[in-house]
Amino acid sequence: MTTAYTQTDIQENTDSLHGGAAEAPARQYTPAQKVKNNYFDGLAVTGGHRVVFFIIMLAYFFEQMDNWNFGFIAPALIASKYMTMQQIGFINSCYFIAMTTGGVLGGVISDIIGRRKTFLISIAIFSVSSVVNGLTDNFYLFTFARAMTGFGVFCLMVTSQTYIAEMAPSESRGKWQGLVAAVGFAAVPVIAAVCRFIIPMYEDAWRLIFYFGGLGIIGFIFGIKYLKESPRWLVSKHRLEEAEAVVQSITNRAIDLSDAAKSIPQRERFIDVLGGMFQPQYIKRTLLLMLGFMISVPAQFTFTVFAPTLIKSQGFTLEDTLTVSMVISIGVPVGCYLSSLVSDRGGRKIPLVCLFAAGSVLSLIFGHLTGYLSIMLVGFALSVSNMASSFILFSYAAESYPTKMRNTSTGFHNGLARLSVSAMMSIIPLISASHGFSGVFNTAASLLIIPVLPILLWGMRTGGKSLEEIS
Repeated sequence: MTTAYTQTDIQENTDSLHGGAAEAPARQYTPAQKVKNNYFDGLAVTGGHRVVFFIIMLAYFFEQMDNWNFGFIAPALIASKYMTMQQIGFINSCYFIAMTTGGVLGGVISDIIGRRKTFLISIAIFSVSSVVNGLTDNFYLFTFARAMTGFGVFCLMVTSQTYIAEMAPSESRGKWQGLVAAVGFAAVPVIAAVCRFIIPMYEDAWRLIFYFGGLGIIGFIFGIKYLKESPRWLVSKHRLEEAEAVVQSITNRAIDLSDAAKSIPQRERFIDVLGGMFQPQYIKRTLLLMLGFMISVPAQFTFTVFAPTLIKSQGFTLEDTLTVSMVISIGVPVGCYLSSLVSDRGGRKIPLVCLFAAGSVLSLIFGHLTGYLSIMLVGFALSVSNMASSFILFSYAAESYPTKMRNTSTGFHNGLARLSVSAMMSIIPLISASHGFSGVFNTAASLLIIPVLPILLWGMRTGGKSLEEIS
């Protein structure tokens, strides 16, 4: 596939893309004027790219507020006797079951109707559901709304990871995935700080946090107006002219995707895509990714979801617990930024296994700390490590399969991970009751170390390669 370029700059004169379909360019180009290319590979990241990445950052920001807010709210619900630890565990379990559904269906739906539409529907779901959580006093409606938040959150997460992978140049794909996440996940310390100051104000102040989560509709509005469909998805639907118009509008160059389109196979049924993941060509990477997701993600979410509640159980006041949690949460965008620095190195798998190992050691240390400052500092480092490895793993999965099954496969792996997390959410209260604070994090440390050696020995290298080359 031709990737480099002696082409001259071509004046950008393309009408705005609206509604996901590309409008005809105002200026027509002959085949001789177009440059053959493999989508965005080998081209510079432009202002058009940055608009797309900004919209994803904005959606991430509000998505992660809704994703993380319950972890900060839960200690207040228990302290006020509004809910018990067992009810919190049940809600978290339902949340991750819904995440599983959102991950699997989100991948399938976005392969059918497109990345853009699925992305926007997801934003609407988690934004509305967050407001419902703030309004209701009914435990079952609260649980349902929280579950729908999880559905929308992970539907968007799966779709957006594939979307960034398909829109960014291969040379900097991991960098932009990490940078977009770093900015978007700045919402985590923001919501932690908001919770720190609002929740202690009065008994029902936690409801305001859920109302705040409804602001995700802002990302929906920007996406409606400016978000463009993935040209790779358009080509997979044999909409070559629309795909070329999208690439031209973003890169300011007239690009010929006819060669790239030749590598797109016929669409397959959902059951055939799932079966294809276990064919000889993909079986090794599928099993390794299943291991990585189903083992590491529950360990990481044990820290994410239960750390504030478990820290509170160590005898800290609600205010001190929220302060520690706020500092720890700053590690989330820092971890995403770290992933942008290291993700493209070592073929993706080397930084991944190093971060898994670091997370295991830090979890072990964290579980045996009792001091306020030490818990804060080690918790911050663990948050950095967990988020960096999570986003490299997301990129790794999105790059491991061809376009015809990329989002379905990514959703499958992430859905399995969330199903594992759901089971873990019910087990954590039992481990905490029988083995205490240290037992919970000893368990997390043991899980994080399991995938290190298999991925190191048998994992494929994907960083810096064209998606078509990997497939």
